Amino acid sequence: MNIVNVDFELFNYDRDIDFHGVKTLLRQLFDADSQLLDLSGLSDLIIEQNTIGSTCKVDDKANDAYAFLTVLNATEHRAKPPVASLLAYLAEQAKSAGQGLEALPVLLAGAGVVVGIVLGERLINMPAEVIPPMWSMMVEEIAEAVEDKEPYEFTHYLVVSRAYYEVASSLDERKQKKAREESRLLYFHPEDEEMRKHAFAAGSYPFTKEDESVADSKRAFQEMGVRSQGFMMLIEAARFGGAVNAVAEYVGSVA
Repeated sequence: MNIVNVDFELFNYDRDIDFHGVKTLLRQLFDADSQLLDLSGLSDLIIEQNTIGSTCKVDDKANDAYAFLTVLNATEHRAKPPVASLLAYLAEQAKSAGQGLEALPVLLAGAGVVVGIVLGERLINMPAEVIPPMWSMMVEEIAEAVEDKEPYEFTHYLVVSRAYYEVASSLDERKQKKAREESRLLYFHPEDEEMRKHAFAAGSYPFTKEDESVADSKRAFQEMGVRSQGFMMLIEAARFGGAVNAVAEYVGSVA
C-alpha cells in the first residue's frame, strides 16, 4: 500500500480566486435543488465577508477550494435577492422536515432573533480531520467580530447539510421491500450525527427536484442506490461552541 502525504491549509476567501470553487461546492450542497437558488449571488456574498469562515486547499492558495465553511446573518442580508430566495427555500423545506423545524419560518422572520445560516461543504472523500479546525476557527472569528461590533451576534445557528437513504433498485422489488424495512438516515458528513445531539431541532427533507431515477444513477458500484436528502440542524447560540468542541472530539475518536 502506498501512502501519500497531503498538507491541507486554511485560507480566507479571495475575490479573485474562490468564486468558482465555492459555487461548485454550493451546487453539491444543495444537490438537485441547486437550480432553485442563486448560487452565483451566494458565492459572491460568501467571498465578500472574507473575515468569517475559510476555505481548505492543497498546495497553494491559488487552487480551488476542497472545502469551505461560512455563516451568513439572515437578518442582515434578508433583503438581498440571493439570501431572500435561500431563506424562502429553507423555510419551505422546514415544513416537511418536521422534528421541531416547523418553527423555523417564525424564527427567520421574528424580531429579536438573529439566525446565522451555516453553509459548508467538502469534496467527497475529504478526510474528516480537516473539518474541526475550520469550525473552531470560525467560532473564534465570530467572537472577534462581535467584539468589534460587527453583525455576528447570533441567537441561533441553522446548519445546512446533506444526508441520504440507501434504496434498492427500482427493478428489484425484493430488495426494495428490504430497504424500506431497514431504511435509516445516513450522513454525508459523519460529524453531523454528533452535532445533531446539541440541536433542539433537526430533520431531513426530500429535494424538490429529486425523482425516482436519481437514486439508481447515484449507485456507485454497490448493491444499494442513494437517495439524497437535505438536512438542517437548529442550534441555540449558547450550545453552539459545545457542539463544535464535541465534533472535534468525535472526529478524533473515529479517525
